[in-house]
Amino acid sequence: MYTDFKKNLTPLALAAALCLTVPALASAAPAAAKGKPAAAATAVKSISLSTGMKDGKMVFLDEKGQANPVLRANVGDTVEITLKSGEGAQHDIVIDELKVASPKFDGKSGAVKVRFKVTTAGKFTYYCSIPGHKQIGMEGTFEVAGDSAAAVPVPEGAVKSVAKAEAGKAAAPRSGVKGGVEQLYTAPGVPGADPRAVSVSMDPNLVPKPIGARAPQFLKWRMETVELTGKLDDGTTFEYWTFDRKVPGPMLRARVGDTIELTLANAKSSKQIHSIDLHSVTGGHGGGEHTQVAPGQEKTIQFKLLNPGLYVYHCATPLVPHHISAGMYGMILVEPEGGLPKVDKEYYVMQGDIYTKHAHGTKGHQDFDVNKMAAEMPDYYVFNGAVGSLTKEHKMSAKVGETVRLFFGVGGPNKISSFHVIGEIFDKVYSEGSLTTIKKDVQTTLVPAGGATMVEMKMDYPGKYLLVDHALSRAGKGLVGAIEVTGPADATIYNATGGMAH
Repeated sequence: MYTDFKKNLTPLALAAALCLTVPALASAAPAAAKGKPAAAATAVKSISLSTGMKDGKMVFLDEKGQANPVLRANVGDTVEITLKSGEGAQHDIVIDELKVASPKFDGKSGAVKVRFKVTTAGKFTYYCSIPGHKQIGMEGTFEVAGDSAAAVPVPEGAVKSVAKAEAGKAAAPRSGVKGGVEQLYTAPGVPGADPRAVSVSMDPNLVPKPIGARAPQFLKWRMETVELTGKLDDGTTFEYWTFDRKVPGPMLRARVGDTIELTLANAKSSKQIHSIDLHSVTGGHGGGEHTQVAPGQEKTIQFKLLNPGLYVYHCATPLVPHHISAGMYGMILVEPEGGLPKVDKEYYVMQGDIYTKHAHGTKGHQDFDVNKMAAEMPDYYVFNGAVGSLTKEHKMSAKVGETVRLFFGVGGPNKISSFHVIGEIFDKVYSEGSLTTIKKDVQTTLVPAGGATMVEMKMDYPGKYLLVDHALSRAGKGLVGAIEVTGPADATIYNATGGMAH
């Protein structure tokens, strides 16, 4: 009978059948031989978890609302975990020691399940692997009681997938073999550029009107955080996270003493929680403590502007540098009492560093690389969010004799800028965004990550003036802008022919 059974099975099916039946027979035989009853069937342990915020942390919640509960099972149990996103953000669950990982899920995907058999006793850590989520609280303990079996647990279905792959190896040609010669390396494929990508580059001309001399006021502001696919470079797209769909986010402008009511809304289409930390705000982590906003939700805070200056704002949701690098930064100008001196032109420019899976210049859709970010090795440096934003897409201009004011900041998250304008000298520099300390006649000014400066230049001669970071290799990775100055040329200032007028 066994021979007939064998003949009717393929080699793969036979192997699977033996794997499933032999251990069961072997374990049952000793008990039967000694007249003992067979061991009771192991249980299916069902666990339901949702995600949410509790006590300011992002957590897993059980059906009673307990945060990061201890999950329990016995050796031999089949565990089935059902997960859903309570706040709509994207999550997963991972248990590294048991080689368990669920699919990613969010508010739109609905609930997902991960099912696996446990054969190892001990205490293990479960957590969410989305960057930053473990750090903000999404981890707990999975306890398994009993005696460990020899086998290593794997999610159910994985054995079948491995067996199928192994069976196909004999028939399929080996990857990386060409003409009978095995290649040492095959470059990973790059997805094509997303045709739905939009421009995310902030127009540097979009500067709010000067405040001038007025009494303090109560102001209401509203901003929306939006995740979208944007144009990083010609033929290259990237998944940006933004304030109001642009990088940097909108420039905000008020005066010292103003009271602001700020509402931060997170788009329904988002997969991440977002927030805002304004460096101009005293208390509450600059607002970041109380603006952790889930997709489709909004929160409102109120604050008084106590100090004049030019300040950076950014997302403060872990991993904070990931959110910043993806585009979540901007600036707020708090004018002093009486306002700022009048100038002819004002422009809004911010620098950022971006980390991608593939090298600078690779065409197609680029994914974010968290390891490069941690190592501080950017593939792109950008002004206003994208390569060519201030040379191809948007124009800054002035006329001879006009004074230009640049509001310049560094979102980062990592790199300092040595800000310089080729062919010009800063007549005034408000170092580190302070409006009470002015330096004069400055060639290059340092701006730290998360810092800002305000510079002013009287444009004395026509031409194209290039904005750069004087760590000049960064220009080759996208960091160039330009101001076009038109008007009469004064030969006593500069003469291209070599003979100076007197």
